[in-house]
Amino acid sequence: MKRAFILMAIGMFMLVSCRETVDTSARYVFTENTVMSYLEKHSADYGTYVDILHRVPVSTASQTTLAQLMSARGHYTVFAPTDEAIRQYLDTLVERQVIDHPSWEAFTDSAVLDSVRRVIAYNSIIDCGDYDEPLHTYDFPMVQGGEISIPNLYDRKLTFYYDRRDPDAISVFNRYPINVRNRDIMVLNGVIHQMEGVIAPLNITVWNYLHDIVEHRRDGFLVMARAILACGLKDTLSAIRDEVYEEMYKRGDIPDLDNSEVFQYDSYRIYRAPQHRLYGFTIFAETDDFWRSQGIDPQDADLLPKLVGWLQKNHQYADEDVFTTDDHYTNPSNLLYQWVTYHILPQKMSSNKLVAHFNEIGYDPSNPGELGVACYDIYVPMGQRRLLKVYESRESDGVWLNRFPNLDTRRTGTYHEISCDPDKAGCHVMRDDERAVLSDIVNANIYPISGPLTYDNNTRANLMKQRIRFEAQSLFPEAITNDIRLNGNADDRRKYVYAPSDKIYRYFENLWQTDDTYTCFFDYGASNPSNMADEIKVDGRYDITIKLPPVPKSGTYELRYAIVTTSYRGVCQIYLSKDLQNRTVTGIPTDMRISVKSLGAWEPDTEDQDYNAEVDKRLRSIGYMKGCQHTGANGNIALSMRQNNDSYFTCMRQIISRRHMTPDETYYLTFKNVMDAPKELYLDYFEFCAKEVYDNPETPEDIW
Repeated sequence: MKRAFILMAIGMFMLVSCRETVDTSARYVFTENTVMSYLEKHSADYGTYVDILHRVPVSTASQTTLAQLMSARGHYTVFAPTDEAIRQYLDTLVERQVIDHPSWEAFTDSAVLDSVRRVIAYNSIIDCGDYDEPLHTYDFPMVQGGEISIPNLYDRKLTFYYDRRDPDAISVFNRYPINVRNRDIMVLNGVIHQMEGVIAPLNITVWNYLHDIVEHRRDGFLVMARAILACGLKDTLSAIRDEVYEEMYKRGDIPDLDNSEVFQYDSYRIYRAPQHRLYGFTIFAETDDFWRSQGIDPQDADLLPKLVGWLQKNHQYADEDVFTTDDHYTNPSNLLYQWVTYHILPQKMSSNKLVAHFNEIGYDPSNPGELGVACYDIYVPMGQRRLLKVYESRESDGVWLNRFPNLDTRRTGTYHEISCDPDKAGCHVMRDDERAVLSDIVNANIYPISGPLTYDNNTRANLMKQRIRFEAQSLFPEAITNDIRLNGNADDRRKYVYAPSDKIYRYFENLWQTDDTYTCFFDYGASNPSNMADEIKVDGRYDITIKLPPVPKSGTYELRYAIVTTSYRGVCQIYLSKDLQNRTVTGIPTDMRISVKSLGAWEPDTEDQDYNAEVDKRLRSIGYMKGCQHTGANGNIALSMRQNNDSYFTCMRQIISRRHMTPDETYYLTFKNVMDAPKELYLDYFEFCAKEVYDNPETPEDIW
């Protein structure tokens, strides 16, 4: 069984991640020390690794070996395992019954031998391309389990961990140590880090991982694993990638976008289509220790009915929810199914991307350990449509789910946490915990949480009592799973990604676009006026529709749209509908070329806060609001969108609609270019704001 399990993992790893091609154009051979010549000069340490690099080709479609590649021009980051590290890795293959003794001669199947060599080699090399510099240890994310932005040759991104007792001790995937002395070795074509272990995660699906927990009754997440398996999510959680898209991309049926005739402002740039359409998941799981504290034994044969009883007794649902409590757990109407799916996001999120920090007020990307104002984003979990708030602040000591603290929201305030009521603290995401699973699962990450996660009456009421701001890109789970959102790359090929039109292939589940619509995802970095420094640009005679997240409770809401006016943008008609086929107009078309300042209602803030409030009221009377105080403008973390007086970029919020909305309805937002000429549309963030917030006579809505 163990041998079958490891062979399946190796085979799946090759299927998922191995590159078909590596661009070796415009590279030349150095006459001085390269990665390869350095390793060969130190063959006493790296002799076995050198031999492997000479045997392993760059891809299945190439005869070029990795040794040749490592002798050529480039920017490579190499995690080179020592002979001792490789010997220890062969020991693990003996334990897993892949071979019967730790020797290369022990491999009787040449295909298995080749795959093991590729695992060692491809996991150890990152090709940083022509734009990104090779990675030194000071480039690694400082967050425990943080993920670097560039994948290795297996298209797998590495995560890094730090020993609390020794800050110099760094490991990959929390079990492959980097040698303390022999690291950051600079050579002509890259950087070498000596490894005391072979980087070789199993790369199994999350379904297989959970099944293995249940089969061997392993402690940690046994309760959650048994619950997920009972809910029958095998097909969903076994998915790795869209094979139809994969084949179309390989055949060249998924084109890049040469935007020389599309985007007026940067006609020189080519937008790349995504190479893959991967599926991913993020699971937030209560630990078995928590369940034992609640009197529930993870090993109990009657665990599931007892768990359902606990959910009922502790009211882990809202009064308006309709559900069954029988043992038909695969039924979406079952209470256990609804509770389990609320714990799962349909996207894979690394620990340093759970909450995005880029250009919020007070945050300096060069000093990532010092957070600025409080940040959060909103996501829609699996199952019935609900909201999950993921939050972090300087004072919160990490990331939390559904946390509703008391913030300093005064006009002259700081937007930092003042306090947090115990019943609004939410669940702490224990990403530093050793039980966090951020390596072996190819299509998911699992994070332990400090307490029960539920979408109950209090959660929904607290969400309704705050302005709900959500990123445009967070509406599309495929974006972060496929490294389109928050990728952090300097290479334009990764920063600017083209979404193929629907007639070619519908890449994003929550996005519909016509043939004359050109949609591109931007990841700017900090020097941009966009919230979280990412945005979506649409051009052409566009007609684009997105599915909105649900509101938390029934009531009257404003739907707002962050708008930045420039001369490149045209006139757009906006629709808000419950039916994709029957659009409902929200008002007159919006002219995105005209600065709201020119309408006479906008004035810069003064020292007189009462006067500033009057200006805000005048703007609201014509359907607009100033930009938020939360985010810096044009990369200036001291100058907010609200304060921005740039003559080119005017950051505003347009009130699209004010209407009664219910959580059980699905709403679609459409933007349609009504001009004859192709024009540009900007999508950054949206807001839901309940009447109890925007029209509260006692506590006016804050400016943040």
